[in-house]
Parts: sequence; structure tokens; C-alpha cells
Amino acid sequence: MFCDDARRRGVHPRLVTHASVAALCSARRGVTLLEMLVVISIIGMLMSLLLPAVQQAREAGRRTQCQNNLKQQSLAVLNLESATGRLPTGGWGAWWIGDPDRGSGQAQPGGWIYCVLPYLERRDLSQLGHGQPLAEKKKSLAQLVPNAVNLFNCPTRRRAEAYPIPSYAANPLESAPISAAARSDYAANAGDQSRCEVYLWGGPHTLADGDDPKFKWPDVSDHTGVCFLRSQIQPGQIFDGLSQTYLLGEKHVSGANYTTGGDHGDDWSMYTGYQDDICRCGYRPPAPDFVAVNDTCRFGSAHPGVWNVAFCDGRVRAMSFDIEPRIHRLLANRADQKLIDESTLAP
Repeated sequence: MFCDDARRRGVHPRLVTHASVAALCSARRGVTLLEMLVVISIIGMLMSLLLPAVQQAREAGRRTQCQNNLKQQSLAVLNLESATGRLPTGGWGAWWIGDPDRGSGQAQPGGWIYCVLPYLERRDLSQLGHGQPLAEKKKSLAQLVPNAVNLFNCPTRRRAEAYPIPSYAANPLESAPISAAARSDYAANAGDQSRCEVYLWGGPHTLADGDDPKFKWPDVSDHTGVCFLRSQIQPGQIFDGLSQTYLLGEKHVSGANYTTGGDHGDDWSMYTGYQDDICRCGYRPPAPDFVAVNDTCRFGSAHPGVWNVAFCDGRVRAMSFDIEPRIHRLLANRADQKLIDESTLAP
């Protein structure tokens, strides 16, 4: 029987041999179900082999971006130091956010992140409310709080945007009420002591209290880092050397609370004063985000196997979660005067 395909091609039946008919007819045979399943299986195998490599490449890119964030932050801190002769202050406490009329020293209630904004080309944020009467300034600073800055969020962890805050953080002093706030995935080094905030104390109740020379501030003489309550650390006070002392690092945040505000070390605005949202210490080892911890003062990250840190000389490097606890504490202490072998820091 003459193949329909040959007839469509205009081949005369008399000119067609049995062999040519077989060839023409075989040309229109479709793919069998078995052949399709084999192809799908091969594609699935290739995808299973390629997907981990693609994910690793993406994570490597995110980790590099995270290190670049820390590099830009550390350069901003060092530029502030060049302009003022000291590192940025840690601020007054959780109740406070930055004040545009108070510089970057002990009179500034906001913390280090607020202080470095002009050195990150974000003077627009640092000037919100500048020179305004208190009522107007409160409205302006309420606009500051939800303003996220890309450099302060690790791309492995979360996007740079405002996240919900609990009710106890919704009324910072000198600001109108807020419902969401920008967060930082990075913290300054407060030292090797066991605390990175003044527990159950948010700061003085008024600016006048904070400015009063007789006001009784909490004792932070045990703080051995470079940024903490009303700190004014100068490079000459970092006796261990700038290359042997932490400046900034990634902070631990519980993986379930990246966007909820439910982590007690991540529940206030990143423009707040001294507390565990923007300062951490080296008393306990760093921890990955998927590991539950019983304190809020640890460094850590969302990266597999490593966390990133900037040293006081501006150098940025990846550090292992398995760093020896003793060495971790020494690197958080600016003045123990004990040198660290760099080879021990390899991740």
C-alpha cells in the first residue's frame, strides 16, 4: 500500500519501490512512550547533578556581595575616624534613634549605623529632621526608621526592606510611632565580655538627662571592644593592632525570624542606640542561623560554614564557625596585647 506520506510528496506509485516505501513510511514514525521516559530520566539526572553546582555558584556570589557590604561599611567607619579622630559611638540605648543635630560622639543617641550614613553617601537619611522643631523632627525620624539600605542586609539572609517590629519597639524617643523598621545583618564589636547591651535599660528618658554631666550612666568599663554605650574609641586605644581586632561582623539571627521581628537580637530599628541589634561580642563562639542559641550577643551568619568579619584596618575575610573560642575572644578584645597567628584563622 502506497504510504500517505509518499502521496503527499507527489511521488508516483509506479516509481516507488518497496524499499523506498519503507523508508518514506519509517520517516513519519513518532516517539514511543518508552523513549520519552528515557529522555526525561536523563534530563532529571543531569538536573540533579547541575543544581547543586548552580546553588553553590549563587551562594558564592551572595557571600562575595556580603563581604563587599562589610568592606563598604568598614571604609565608612574609617573615613569617619579620619574626620573625627575616633570610631563611631554606640549610642545611648534601645529607646533612642539617631538625631541629625548631634554629630557622632557621646551626645549622639543613635548608634554606629546612624553615624556612618554620611560616609555611605546617604546624607539624605542622616539629615532627615535636621534643624526642625521637635514635633516636626519626630515625624521626619519616623520616616527614617523604615528606610532600608542595601549595604546592611546580607543577600543570603533577606532583602533590604522594612520588617514588622513588636509593640515595645514601636515608640522610640524623638520619633512618631512606627510599625515597621529597617534591620541590619551586621553588628559592631563590643568586646569579649558576656553582654552586648545594658539589659532592661533603654537609655535616659530625655535629651536633657543624657546631656546632664551628673546623669548616672550604666557601667560599661568591662567592654573591651571598639563600639558600645557612648564609646569614643580612638585607633591608639586598640593596643592589639588594627589587623588583630574585630571591627564589624555578621550577626546571628534565628532562621525562623528573618522577617517577623521575633528574634530578640533583631527586634529594633537598625538606627537604634547601643543594644544587641547593632552590637555583638566574642564571649561565645559564632553560630550559623539554623542553630538555636540561648543568647543574643553572638556573631553568626546564614552562609554555609563561614561568617564574614571586617577588622579595624578595613580588611574583610571569611571566618570559620569552628574558630577556637579563645582566639575568637582575643580578636574581640582591643587591648589584651596577645598576637594571633593568622594561619589559625583559615576557614
